[in-house]
Amino acid sequence: MITAPMNLADSMDSRYFDEGADRAMRLGNRGPMRFNADSSVHQRVHKRVHQDILDAYRRYGFYVFEGVIGEVELAELRDDFATMLAQAPIGPGSDVDAHGRPSINTRFTRATFQFAKPLSDPMGGTDSAGGRYEVKMSEHVPPADAPQHTILQISGALEIMDSCLRLYGNPNLLAIAETINGPDFTPFTDAIWVKEPWLGAAVAWHQDGTTHWDSPDLDRDTHGFNFMAQLYRTTPGNALWIEPGSHDIGNIDIKARIAANGGSDQLPTAVPLLCEAGDVALCSRQMLHCSFPNTTSERRVTFVFGFHKRSSVLGVTSRDFRSGKRINYDAKRIHDRSRLISLAIDARHQHFAEPRYTYQPLVGEEDENRWNEHNREHLLKNYNMRGLFI
Repeated sequence: MITAPMNLADSMDSRYFDEGADRAMRLGNRGPMRFNADSSVHQRVHKRVHQDILDAYRRYGFYVFEGVIGEVELAELRDDFATMLAQAPIGPGSDVDAHGRPSINTRFTRATFQFAKPLSDPMGGTDSAGGRYEVKMSEHVPPADAPQHTILQISGALEIMDSCLRLYGNPNLLAIAETINGPDFTPFTDAIWVKEPWLGAAVAWHQDGTTHWDSPDLDRDTHGFNFMAQLYRTTPGNALWIEPGSHDIGNIDIKARIAANGGSDQLPTAVPLLCEAGDVALCSRQMLHCSFPNTTSERRVTFVFGFHKRSSVLGVTSRDFRSGKRINYDAKRIHDRSRLISLAIDARHQHFAEPRYTYQPLVGEEDENRWNEHNREHLLKNYNMRGLFI
């Protein structure tokens, strides 16, 4: 257990955190999932997220769905996460876990664990992800007994954690994806973000979208959205921070925004993404957001998975921000990556007694995308090489 210095919890501006939390709770963009029935799409009855929720999401760029993940499923996610951590590499470049065994990383063609120095900002002010992290966040001196590195991000969660694959096939979440991006929506990618107590690294202010800022067809949905499922409650000190409404104003000059704030990374209108364990937030990838170093005693673990409009992806050439390679997203690549949606739907259907979602682009291919050991090896394995990054 890490021993935090007495002054570490006070090293961030507690007044800023308190005021941000108050702003967040007054927005009115949170509540349980609510739907209206609509039979207008492909002559089938489907769920369409309630207009009040959609309006709030359009206004602020994010919405917190409360209580999405039940106690049983939440326990499964946490158990799978603990099992994964026990098999994680001990640091960057390592192929062994803490017990000297081959780490889970060795199962993948491309490394899945990203590490950072405790309480640092590893990407701010660098050329990481095309330079979108323009300004380095404030960093802090870690506890004396802190490890040299802490896990920041884990990719490939659908392959590592069956519980993540099942959550990916949640029929209500997929119905929301359809409402926003149309019935032919496509995947983006996924990751687990980790903020360990007294250790979690910062992620500098940025917008996720990279390819379409100059497009004449740019709108608030062009770069898609992420679901952010919380395995533990979030607090102002460990949460994602968002500037409400920033998803709707185009590509932001972040350096100028920070400079206008006197060089401080504590933007005055930003709010923390406050959630309880089991909540799932809906977040535009175009919003301006960041996270501060976790100088608190509470862990944050967030499973992030996103979706795009097909029109934003088909025929686009983009840079894979993990490999750096430029890739054209033709119909075959989109189809191959989209099979994970059908696979997840079937995995969930086999595990939970609930109606399954019908994913329109792959209707008729259900037998090819059944959840079984063959498809674990031949469809799911190394799926993290096939993301659709825009």
